[in-house]
Amino acid sequence: MKIPHNVREIIRMALEEDIGNGDITTSLLIPEDQESRALIMAKGNFVVAGLPFVKEVFAMISAGARFTIFINDGLKVTKGDMIAEVYGKTRALLAGERVGLNILQRLSGIATLTNMFAEKVIGLNARIVDTRKTTPGLRFMEKYAVRIGGGSNHRFGLFDGILIKDNHIEAVGSITEALRLAGEGHHLAKVEVEVENLNDLKEAVEGGADIVMLDNMSVENMKEAVKIARGIQRNVIIEASGNVTLNNVREIAETGVDLISIGALTHSATAADISMKIVR
Repeated sequence: MKIPHNVREIIRMALEEDIGNGDITTSLLIPEDQESRALIMAKGNFVVAGLPFVKEVFAMISAGARFTIFINDGLKVTKGDMIAEVYGKTRALLAGERVGLNILQRLSGIATLTNMFAEKVIGLNARIVDTRKTTPGLRFMEKYAVRIGGGSNHRFGLFDGILIKDNHIEAVGSITEALRLAGEGHHLAKVEVEVENLNDLKEAVEGGADIVMLDNMSVENMKEAVKIARGIQRNVIIEASGNVTLNNVREIAETGVDLISIGALTHSATAADISMKIVR
């Protein structure tokens, strides 16, 4: 995977934040020419995600570091599994340890949670998608982790999709007017409208929305919304959003929606438990 320049810059800044003017402890204890290998190990059960970025961490610190992957991104590991190995200058391994593990633990946590949701809807048509509720600066990596976990990406940012939300509608005056303005100003991107009730749903679909987002609707209202929307425009894409949990996601998928967006995938995932051990 080619890592974008801006993501490489985030990694560089993370290293700079941690290392600063130098690793005092390591410089005092470890000879400059000493070499070691370090094993990255699972301390729990999870889906691995983020290894290309961890490899980049060590490559930035030392061009001579060798990074070997034993278990690829997207695979499940259990406690005690060896995920990867890094060989190089001992000082470089210790300098990159925390940043590398922070990235791997964070992204593996996201992939694991995404996978749990994706497995709940197996056999149904609904896809699990993420949102823009990501850690500032880490969106590329976190959305990568969602894909690795079996989910799909919603729009990456404000620039690559038209999503008319409640505040837009309030500022413009109505869903119909918002759709008119969007249609006149942009002819390529699909237009999505967030709706909170069945009347707004009808207005959005009749107004030509390509996608409607059912915001915080009950399961019963979702079922009715799908029926109404398909009756007006058979090919309209229907997204469910809000208060989605592992306990109710399958019931939501069974309503017939096409997408289920879950902010928790990226804002509430628990980091995976991973360690790195020097072995000489």
